[in-house]
Amino acid sequence: MAQTIISVSREFGSGGHVLAEKIAKDHNLKFYDRHILDEIATENNMKVEVLEKYDEKPRNAFLSRRVGAFSNSMEEILAEMQFDFIRKKAESGESFVIVGRCAETVLSGHKGLISIFVVGDEQTKISRIKDVYHLGESEAIAKIRRHDKKRKQYHNRHSSFRWGDSRYYDVCINSSKLGLERTGAALENYITERMNQMQ
Repeated sequence: MAQTIISVSREFGSGGHVLAEKIAKDHNLKFYDRHILDEIATENNMKVEVLEKYDEKPRNAFLSRRVGAFSNSMEEILAEMQFDFIRKKAESGESFVIVGRCAETVLSGHKGLISIFVVGDEQTKISRIKDVYHLGESEAIAKIRRHDKKRKQYHNRHSSFRWGDSRYYDVCINSSKLGLERTGAALENYITERMNQMQ
């Protein structure tokens, strides 16, 4: 089988993470998400709890400094460590599914890459977050806005294009229209066709 790398970016509450896990399971692919921090921490003899504080967050402009290619920002340093991790996995020939981490940018031009962006209708996302996290309506709305703002800032800091710009992904899909199960089936069909094309 030709190397296949599936990157899944998503709006908070859209179910993109669940879809990515199912794609990885159905195609028997390695799955990477925030838990790559565990591997990075082990490789660098660091505590994962330290890394988690800076994960997918924009740098603190008041506390960080850059000289040439070097930065003292832990947010920037951790981002680069994750990007290096993704590149090494791709260079090894491994096929995998990865959630977030600007993977579609880091691996841009890689012939085995399939990039997906998952969105959702506002009310569907609110209902999902209320159920998953046992929150009230206003708390769910605030959580969605907070997470999406963080993801957008992080992505736009490290990418040449704007987060969610459909021109830069292979597939942009609204999971609210068909529901997660049928959205997953639609994505599976597309991925299978692309994988067959790569053979």
